[in-house]
This record gives sequence, C-alpha cells and structure tokens, in this order.
Amino acid sequence: MPIYWAFLTYMLLRPGLENKEYVFMFPNFDKLVHFSIFLALGFFFRLRFPRFSFLYFSLILISYALLTEILQDIMKLGRSLEVWDAVADILGLSLSYYIYNRYNKN
Repeated sequence: MPIYWAFLTYMLLRPGLENKEYVFMFPNFDKLVHFSIFLALGFFFRLRFPRFSFLYFSLILISYALLTEILQDIMKLGRSLEVWDAVADILGLSLSYYIYNRYNKN
C-alpha cells in the first residue's frame, strides 16, 4: 500500500509532459485513468483498513484526491487543477467502496 500511494503521488504531481497521441487514446482519456487509479487506491485502502467507516474512508481519500489536484495547480509544473479529474477520482473511490462492501460481507 505505501508503495502504491507513493507511486500514485509521484504520477499525479510529476511535471507535465507533451501529450503524445496513441491509437487507443480518445477525448478525456485522462478521466478514465483518474477513475481507474482511484478505484484501485480505494480498493487497496479498503483491503488494508476494512473497519474504517465510510466517513473516514471518504475524508482521507477524497482529501487526498482534492489535495493532489490543488497541488498540481500550485506547483506550476505543466499540470493544472481540473474539476472533472477530481470528479473522476471521487467516482472511482465511491465505486471501490461499493464493490468491496458488496462482495465482502464479513
């Protein structure tokens, strides 16, 4: 979990690069990436801390999602705050919480 968290933080805050176009890319592809990585983060977080309530889960991970978006804008490294990125992050976290609780009835 700490390695994933560190890797995710690096990827979200590293300097922005020229966006190359790839065959599989489509408009707003980055929103799908945000959704996917926060889906994984939320699921790993639930595996590691299964007794955390929805409130703690939400406070910690949504704060992290919003903080990384704000830092992208403040750091001026070629990235910027995008509300739809934060929405994708929160949707990924919400789905991970739902899936974990739906299939883990302990």
